[in-house]
Amino acid sequence: MAMAATKGIAGRPENDSLGASIKETFVTQLRAEDLATIYAEPSPRVIAKARPAIDAHAKKFIEMSPFCVLATSGADGSVDASPRGGGIGFVHVAGPNQLLMPDRSGNNRIDSFRNVVEGSGFVHLLFFVPGIDETLRVGGRGTLSADSDLLAAMVEFGKPPRAVLNVAVSEVYFHCGKALMRSKLWSPEKVERSVMPSIVTVVHEQTGLGEPASQEAVEEIYKTQL
Repeated sequence: MAMAATKGIAGRPENDSLGASIKETFVTQLRAEDLATIYAEPSPRVIAKARPAIDAHAKKFIEMSPFCVLATSGADGSVDASPRGGGIGFVHVAGPNQLLMPDRSGNNRIDSFRNVVEGSGFVHLLFFVPGIDETLRVGGRGTLSADSDLLAAMVEFGKPPRAVLNVAVSEVYFHCGKALMRSKLWSPEKVERSVMPSIVTVVHEQTGLGEPASQEAVEEIYKTQL
């Protein structure tokens, strides 16, 4: 097996404690020809589940989803993935090959949208439904719109979106639930928010900009910015 060495992070042994540090080390880097020696060919069923349009099952899943991750690629080949959320069914199924996703208030970096208009235009969305371990992946080409009638039809949290992502869907498929089952993502066990400082405090410590603030203060600010 032909492999190259690269400096990176070694994996954590299963019996290692969660709080233990991972030491920087040299790991082997697989090449394309190595993959076939490790992974079996996908079954015909796995290949066939990638569908060219949104069917009744995918439509129902999207309409139940309050959260997704949007992945885009830039003109320089860079990749961005950002969380998107709203009320249940906040992404609208306009047809078998069209999704409309409103853009709510954020940090104004607009990395994803710059990628859409300046990059390849290819987008992928990964939809989650709380309580269901399977996820739904939808891919296609994105364009942006700020048509007033469209924005007015998508008012949520008392305000219209700033823009709408229009996705011309070309691929749809369900991912199995193994990843979420392994992570126990929907487990009632939760990390106490107090184990991490507020994001405002984190950014202040990272950059020296702004002032630190408590999590309670940040949440009050968020209530006016949804």
